[in-house]
Amino acid sequence: MGSSSCCARFRFNHLNLKLTVKMNFKEAKNEILHILGKTEPQDLAKLIDWVTKSDDLDDYLVDNQRTILRSIADDLRPCLPLEAMFPSETMAIQKTQQNSKPTLHVDAFLYNEEAVDSLCEEGKMSRNYCLNCGSHRTAPLEFISHSFSISELQFLFHHVLPDLTGKLVVDVGSRLGSVLYGGYVYSAAAQLVGVEISEEFVKLQTVTVEKYGFSDRIQVIHADICSQAALVQNADVLIMNNVFEYFMEARDQLRAWQFISQNFLKKGALLVTVPSIQEALMSLQDTNGLSAIGHWLEEVPLDYSVYLKNDADPDSLKQIHLYRVL
Repeated sequence: MGSSSCCARFRFNHLNLKLTVKMNFKEAKNEILHILGKTEPQDLAKLIDWVTKSDDLDDYLVDNQRTILRSIADDLRPCLPLEAMFPSETMAIQKTQQNSKPTLHVDAFLYNEEAVDSLCEEGKMSRNYCLNCGSHRTAPLEFISHSFSISELQFLFHHVLPDLTGKLVVDVGSRLGSVLYGGYVYSAAAQLVGVEISEEFVKLQTVTVEKYGFSDRIQVIHADICSQAALVQNADVLIMNNVFEYFMEARDQLRAWQFISQNFLKKGALLVTVPSIQEALMSLQDTNGLSAIGHWLEEVPLDYSVYLKNDADPDSLKQIHLYRVL
């Protein structure tokens, strides 16, 4: 256990022992060893397994980086509607409403599963919709997010991407800035640049960057990605999370993908997409000029089993894909 955790008030209910006095690291360490020494031999392995794997200690084992990201999410939540989409995002709202299955946008950076459950209990959100109005027949709603959750950010920067020391990371459509903040606390990237076309989201990111002292490594640009050729050409990592499909007409999506394929050419550079490029391009199959997109890349296999935090959704992790420029 880290020293930051050991100053907290511990309560081991299973041992009927309450330590109500705050201790320094040495005192807490000795007390834990004392407890282990007093445990029945046949239960010692069970206790150690509980300490290392149980959800009961999560509140004491939260890493400082996660605490910072949670604080940012707490700051941003009141600044946005519940669905975390501004009224100006008319196309995204329309496309969400036009899905064949009722879909709700829930920003994963702002709302984890526990928060969604609380909103459902309060009647502010529902996980289901009525198949026949007035009946008891219901089906689950589809949830979509245009941001990574905190767990997904940790997976991205600790397990998907290599050491980013000295590297330039560009987030296309940075919205709330979650990738930028995650990259700041979870990586040694020299520069993290968000390109965002919405002035409202740019303002939110700028305020957050200034408040948390991130401006030494984070820059937010208010622009269309297609106007940033030099930036894309120099990027070591390009990140694209649900960035085009919900925000552009098919012809504009194609134009954006062509721009990426013509400018993101640095050998060995890495592209992260959600969903896969194949899935993202599926709706553009009938569009002229599609054939050349993706041919300059190779997909890098990922081991999704290396990161299974308690609040990580395995299906969401599997939506993350990594490609390398040939």
